[in-house]
Amino acid sequence: MSSRPTPLPNRVRPDGVIEAAGARGTLMGNRGGRLHEGFAIRRQWASRRWIACLLSFRGRQRQVMGAGYTELFFLDEATALAAGHRPCFECRRAEANAFAAAWARAFGLESPPRAEAMDLVLHAERRGPRWQADARSLPDGAMILCDEAPLLVLRGHALPWSHEGYGPARPLPGCAVAVLTPPAICAVLAAGYRAGLHESAGRQSASR
Repeated sequence: MSSRPTPLPNRVRPDGVIEAAGARGTLMGNRGGRLHEGFAIRRQWASRRWIACLLSFRGRQRQVMGAGYTELFFLDEATALAAGHRPCFECRRAEANAFAAAWARAFGLESPPRAEAMDLVLHAERRGPRWQADARSLPDGAMILCDEAPLLVLRGHALPWSHEGYGPARPLPGCAVAVLTPPAICAVLAAGYRAGLHESAGRQSASR
């Protein structure tokens, strides 16, 4: 068996890429199964069920990159949503229900959709071409790409993203930009779902 690298390649960027980074995330998640062999990522997903979970739940203990599904880690929920992960209905039930209710509002549904229905839409969007929109039209919590760097949209500004946290706020681009957050999730954010943000986002936004 290969030796254990440090850090492990299990941190997720807003564009969905899985890579090694030393910073600790605030959420864990998975992509429906096992992605790794040894300590290397061999595939990008195992099923359509991409979720974002609590770091700990009911005292369960897991060996990271051991048997079973591959644990992935995110700076915050905005990062997970940009990568196409929705809230988990088991360990984050309140957030998952709020997400589904906002989905129903966004798409004019009579009742919140089941997880499987949302997963079908999100998987198609994740596999489709990257979309564009006016940066100023996007809701708080959305992620955009500018000069190959991911930025968080927040209170009319753009905050540079990294695995360690967010950098100083800058003006939003006044033009169409590549959007990392899938269209359906942007609609959910616009319908009132509030993405959880890393504490650095509040500091950088407040300094403006």
